[in-house]
Amino acid sequence: MNDETIANQPTANDNDVLLVQQKQDKDVQAVKGVDADGNLKTVKPLKKNQNQFMRVDKHGDVFSNFFSNFLSQLKDPSSFSFFRVPVEQATTIPNRKKEGEEELFQKEMEKYAVTSQNNRNSISNQNSNNMENTQKTAESGTTTQYRYDPKKIDWEMMSDIGLSERELVERKMLDPLLKGYKTNELVPLVLRLGATEARMDARLSLKTNEVGDVVIAIHGIRKEPNLKYPLFGHEFTSEDKKNLLQTGNMGRVVDMIHPRSGAVIPSIVSVDRLTNEVVALAVDKIKIPEEIKGVKLDDAQKQTLSEGKPLYLEGMISKKGTAFDATVQFNADKRYVEFLFDKGVSNKQTVTEVVAAKNEEKLAPQMFRGKELSKEQYDKFKAGETVYVDGLVDKKGQTYQGYITFNQDTGKTEFAFPGQLKERAKPAEDFKTQVAVNSDGNTNEKTKKMKEPLQSSQDGPKNQVQKSMQETQKGSDDKLKVEKKRGRKI
Repeated sequence: MNDETIANQPTANDNDVLLVQQKQDKDVQAVKGVDADGNLKTVKPLKKNQNQFMRVDKHGDVFSNFFSNFLSQLKDPSSFSFFRVPVEQATTIPNRKKEGEEELFQKEMEKYAVTSQNNRNSISNQNSNNMENTQKTAESGTTTQYRYDPKKIDWEMMSDIGLSERELVERKMLDPLLKGYKTNELVPLVLRLGATEARMDARLSLKTNEVGDVVIAIHGIRKEPNLKYPLFGHEFTSEDKKNLLQTGNMGRVVDMIHPRSGAVIPSIVSVDRLTNEVVALAVDKIKIPEEIKGVKLDDAQKQTLSEGKPLYLEGMISKKGTAFDATVQFNADKRYVEFLFDKGVSNKQTVTEVVAAKNEEKLAPQMFRGKELSKEQYDKFKAGETVYVDGLVDKKGQTYQGYITFNQDTGKTEFAFPGQLKERAKPAEDFKTQVAVNSDGNTNEKTKKMKEPLQSSQDGPKNQVQKSMQETQKGSDDKLKVEKKRGRKI
């Protein structure tokens, strides 16, 4: 389990759930969000609905600013009571309410109550230090998007592996690290163990240790993903392994057990394609966009992606303005929806975009070297036929022409000049004799006395009849040659 990580600790330690209770209604609901008209959107706090729960950052200063902005969007915030509870208790606390014990239930809920006065948020279930930091942040009006405080980073440890704050800033790595992400590229490191030095490439991330210091986490390169052993309590099925090795994504949600808290965390799993590290991400951290490349997603499509499953989309528009179809899937390591294209690569190779459904038809381009194909040309081209194209212009401005063929297996366009195509059109080795004799009128010593045309791969008599015909005629020719030699000299 040391080789695998849950991405940035996707647990209740990072997020809380916002519950709400209308003052005229004692039922507690989970908050989903606010609609365009300022109405509060809620859902019953049941386990089956947990993907819809609004998650809020557990850090005091971030939540302060979020909650203040959240209240400002509501029509009548004073008619609601809000409660901030740990994720793992969001579906259990509201169900503790029993008939005749409403007063006891309300007292218990007060521990999680969130109040707002003059834009200063007081969170009753935070310790005094967090509350003080929250109030100072709210008063000063400053906000932060960082998960980690750069002042708490152990820069001495960074120096031990050959890194400095300046280098991370220059390479534009510090900002994503502070936000909780891994570096998007491999970083060369020097590990010093006494008088010994070890060099390696790895991705880096930050984490908080037991005493609260921010330290570096090193994600080294593995030879292959470790799928033989359970990952946080989940044993990989043969289908899981197949999906992870072929596409890099497992393709389903599974329950995982956090090693420290013991909490059950529904998660998706992917393979880090740079390091082969197996990474899990809690489903509450999955953020699905409203649209992808111009295609607006409906609720069913969003649900498919939020469950880690692949989704085939049609009619997307590329940056060049051309329409295309592709399979997309949420990647637990990248933490966004990625395109899956069949490039014939495995997860042992470093790639950015990878692998689609094996039988997915590839899209033939409508332009070749700046020349747009006519409808007739394109119909033949995408069907795999060879198409003649003229009016092409080289780098020196000279025009040229040639033949193009779309290879469905590789998804690439093959080009040949007219002379090259003629060369390719020459008969194969097995047909050379057949074509030379039957079509070109050439003579073959082994078959020249046979009256029947040659068949493919034939360069001699094919049966006893043809053999006798060839030998009989050969004997007559030899006798004629001898008689000619005995004639008079002229």
